[in-house]
Amino acid sequence: MNPPPSSPDSGARPTFATGADLFVKLLAASHLFAFASIWVQKDGLIGRSGLLPAREFFSEAYAQLGARAWYEAPSLCWIFGADRFLGVLCGAGVALSVLLFLRVAPAACLALLWACYLSLVSAGQIFFDFQWDALLLESTLLALFVVPWTLGRQAAPRDPPRLARYLVWWLLFRLMFLSGIVKLRGGDPTWWNLTALTFHYQTQPLPTPLAWYANLLPSWFQVASCALMFALELAGPLCIALPRRFRHAGALSLIAFQVLIALTGNYAFFNLLTIGLCLSCLDDDWWRGIHWGVGSGVPGAAQSRAGATALRWFAAFAVGITFFESAASLSRMAARSPLVREVAEAVGPFRSFNDYGLFARMTVERPELIIEGSMDGRDWREYALPYKPGDLSRRPGWVAPHQPRLDWQLWFAALVPPESSPWVGTLCEQLLRGNRDVAGLFTRNPFPDSPPRYMRVVRYRYEFTGPAERARSGNWWRRTPIDFYISPVTLPETSR
Repeated sequence: MNPPPSSPDSGARPTFATGADLFVKLLAASHLFAFASIWVQKDGLIGRSGLLPAREFFSEAYAQLGARAWYEAPSLCWIFGADRFLGVLCGAGVALSVLLFLRVAPAACLALLWACYLSLVSAGQIFFDFQWDALLLESTLLALFVVPWTLGRQAAPRDPPRLARYLVWWLLFRLMFLSGIVKLRGGDPTWWNLTALTFHYQTQPLPTPLAWYANLLPSWFQVASCALMFALELAGPLCIALPRRFRHAGALSLIAFQVLIALTGNYAFFNLLTIGLCLSCLDDDWWRGIHWGVGSGVPGAAQSRAGATALRWFAAFAVGITFFESAASLSRMAARSPLVREVAEAVGPFRSFNDYGLFARMTVERPELIIEGSMDGRDWREYALPYKPGDLSRRPGWVAPHQPRLDWQLWFAALVPPESSPWVGTLCEQLLRGNRDVAGLFTRNPFPDSPPRYMRVVRYRYEFTGPAERARSGNWWRRTPIDFYISPVTLPETSR
């Protein structure tokens, strides 16, 4: 019996139609979750009366930089405004995500999704300064090389051009390999002595319920898990450049790693998108081997010769930029090069050629900011956010792929002095003024009828309880007061 035309034993070049199609579908799903998540939070975060109004940000940027502000903060909001248009961007992003998932005009959808999401990221300021936001933009830009440049509906998966596939794999390599490198470069002793995971589960921004149980695992298991994590982050990406069996083993191990991360922590759409990048490494024969139906698409160009030539030039440009960015990420000597710095500064505002690496330093304690209001300065009541630890008896929740961005930013703010996060003071001011959009970011407003007269922010140290304490008290957390992050404040009488 002769082997199938594209089997490894036939000598034919392997095809990657199914893996590429699943990568694009998970990219579309990531966009859908990202835009929908932003849609329900935008008013309180960056709307007209939000914590950091986008309209004011663009006005101040233009006042300081002039016309260069358009380049430094690229956004369609410069043209269409930054109030109601934020909702238009979110709605368009949701619609385009669905069309991309259905393979309708994929290249056009990707280009528009990139423009819409970049517009929101530029407008979002610190609330959109996350690595998965940058990863989504870079993945979207590279996916333009993967899909056919057609305006109709693509009936079946297509084998992507080889250069496009390599660009996606190189992104996956940088994402995972740099995540391991930054932990070693940072010199954090908890990473070097493999004890970081004894802290991680309870100190990460938004743990899941399973994190409470993972925190109870014995120290030897945590050390072994940390060693395995380094093996996956450093050796797994290297397998991508090796022969087929190693590449598949590396991709599958990275997928399993992402599933484990998602089980114990809420990291928005990061795990979903990273799994999509990994799936692009699996060739069509692997999918046939597990009896997964492979589309009938035929490898080959999906655009005209002129279009293919333009695509090659565009891809070559992307290769050049990613080379400089990767050199800066992997080599400290290259990072000091004036040419590398100039390239990085030139492409930086577009957030599509990025450095990566999460948790360079492990947080060994968990400070939390608890926001409280009072009518008389004596009886204080807590505001509750949807997913951030607050109520000691509330179980950690499942929230990904949604990202509650205020919950996340308060985790970062608790780690630094108040002057490093002045927006927390703005949050208190808006609650004192009874701002409904800002109050809508909370799940419990203890002053629903009229705003409080006083606000304060108390910093506590939170820790997971143990089994005996939880059985006795019903609490998932215990806490110890540290200090006043913001001492009691009130509005001037003239501002009431």
